[in-house]
Amino acid sequence: MRHTFPCPLRWSDMDSFGHVNNVVFLRYLEEARIDFMFRLARQAASGAFTGGSVVARHEISYLRPLVHRHEPVVVELWVTKIGAASLTVEYEVKDGPGEGDTVYVRASTVVVPYDLERERPRRLCDEEKAFLKEYLDDSATGAAAA
Repeated sequence: MRHTFPCPLRWSDMDSFGHVNNVVFLRYLEEARIDFMFRLARQAASGAFTGGSVVARHEISYLRPLVHRHEPVVVELWVTKIGAASLTVEYEVKDGPGEGDTVYVRASTVVVPYDLERERPRRLCDEEKAFLKEYLDDSATGAAAA
């Protein structure tokens, strides 16, 4: 199963070349990941990710330029690895339903659960692992396959 997040484009997302700036795509990924981990996960498991998390790594492949438009792009997110104290999510940033099948970006992020009070990484709890398993697809990795 994949989490689908509609992400609006802002006029300010464009750079001087007239396409969405490469750094802005990281913001799109962040918005989808925050929606996944801090809205959806907490609806399914009230204690999930309440302690915080940090990004340990990003990998991103830019496949096609994206120019400003009024229709949002879709960020699809799924889990490819669940470890004791980290998880890896993969993404595709693409056109929405009925708009074509263009994929603009494939990416992955390693996320580490974090204990904000102790200021150190922590292990994933059983509740978090159960939620993440619903979105687990370790058969293919999008960023690596690009």
